[in-house]
Amino acid sequence: MTTTESRLHRIREAAQPLLLGAAHAFTFSNGPLPGWLLPYAQILILVFLARHIWQCRRTVRAAQAGFLFGFGHFALGFYWLYISLHHFGGLAPALSVAAVLVLAGAMALYPALATGLAYFLTRGLRQPGGHFFGLALSAAIWASCWALTEWLRGTLFTGFPWLNIGYAHAGGLLTGWAPIFGVYGVAWLAAFCAAAVALLIQAHKTTEDSRAAAAVALAIVLSVAGFGLSQLNWSAPTGHPVLVRLVQGGVPQSMKFDPQRMQQGIETYMKLAALPPKQAGAEPDIIILPETVMPQFQNRYPPQVWQDWKNIARERNATLVMGIPIMSDTETGTRYTNSVIALTAETPVQDLITGTTRHRYDKHHLVPFGEFIPPGFRWFVDALNIPLGDFNRGSTRQSLFALKGQIIAPNICYEDVFGEEIIPALHDSEQYGPGATLLVNVSNLAWFGDTWALRQHLEIARMRALETGRPMLRATNTGMTAAIDPNGTVRAALLPEQPGVLDVEVQGMQGLTPYARWGNLPVLALSLLLFAVGVFAGRQTGTK
Repeated sequence: MTTTESRLHRIREAAQPLLLGAAHAFTFSNGPLPGWLLPYAQILILVFLARHIWQCRRTVRAAQAGFLFGFGHFALGFYWLYISLHHFGGLAPALSVAAVLVLAGAMALYPALATGLAYFLTRGLRQPGGHFFGLALSAAIWASCWALTEWLRGTLFTGFPWLNIGYAHAGGLLTGWAPIFGVYGVAWLAAFCAAAVALLIQAHKTTEDSRAAAAVALAIVLSVAGFGLSQLNWSAPTGHPVLVRLVQGGVPQSMKFDPQRMQQGIETYMKLAALPPKQAGAEPDIIILPETVMPQFQNRYPPQVWQDWKNIARERNATLVMGIPIMSDTETGTRYTNSVIALTAETPVQDLITGTTRHRYDKHHLVPFGEFIPPGFRWFVDALNIPLGDFNRGSTRQSLFALKGQIIAPNICYEDVFGEEIIPALHDSEQYGPGATLLVNVSNLAWFGDTWALRQHLEIARMRALETGRPMLRATNTGMTAAIDPNGTVRAALLPEQPGVLDVEVQGMQGLTPYARWGNLPVLALSLLLFAVGVFAGRQTGTK
């Protein structure tokens, strides 16, 4: 091979996983493909990646290919961060691009670790003449490496599990496994199916052909079983249905925190919340407004503003649930929290001004750089023009909102990315009372415009509904405002960036799914066990 041919070969070898990663990013949003096709397109892309990895000659090459795949995936999948950094944060274009690429590179280390480990542990199991157990174990080890590294990405340094490969399967054959093993279990299954097919392609017309076909058959069985499991009901109705209004103001981010236009945004939400129902007698019981619908701290508003909200609650005979930053004095000093409160016509104005309402939830899992400053990065945050950037954390477990015969567990924006942090609210507690029957997420994604971020977040919310067996209600500033059934189906949604209200009847649910009982423990235990088997098998084959 000439020098030019060798160089072209290396370029093609690098371009393939990079392009596969970029294509993979499309499977997490409604792009050129119809929504029902996305989970199958994702597995097909992972098939090509696994085949590429199995053909590598060294572990370091497999890890490099995994890094390139991850870099393409995250660089394109996170492109919307550029909008928040440059258009709203005021960071220079070059620095904004660099920040997105640095984040993509950091996140790409996890798929690099997955592919490198999977290749290393299975190198002896995939040799010609191998038996069915070896090929099936290779696919299982590949899946375990992916599940473990996805879990690490969602845990280390406060975690950033956005675009976990399992989120492409909020619909499709594998969704039935979500209430049992959660998103990491679904990620394991998607990776296993892809690896099994890749092994079949690699083994075509060899002595391993029939054995690899058996591995594919196992993947098909798991997929069909997932469809069967999706027909089961893991939770049951409780209480009477409630009418809920979800409000989307469509207030641009450039206007939301502008002191000259801030009141206009609040008035937009007041008008939408006060709208009479389209059908007579269908008054909403609960009106849910987005994160920071009141963008200043609660004690900076005159009493009349709070009285206006109380008047709307009285006029509609409803409880208002809204997001607002709260400043409160405690024995340890002043605390600043990103919060959700509930108010009625009877709520004292003084309680609203002091932030001491009966129903209040303080965000626990804060966004790095947006809501808290990681050590050593003050210089970066100072370069951005982002308000409300350094909050205190709320407690990991807080009192839920008992409203209209249902128990509501609120979470704010990014928090619903962490399924394991939501499931404690489903459990009955002597201290906090009955577990949640409804999940409510309030968000403001106006930072990212009408981009993939909105659709990606909707798929995450669908997965939370599947995992918990609870309806998920989303009230957002610019999208996607939606009502999601316990089976992950989007019942109704508003168009992005368009002001409007979504009035829906919602039935609260009770009962615990297997995932709500055990969390991530089963899939982590299975993955670690298979990882250990892979280490042992690799040593055994290495001594022969």
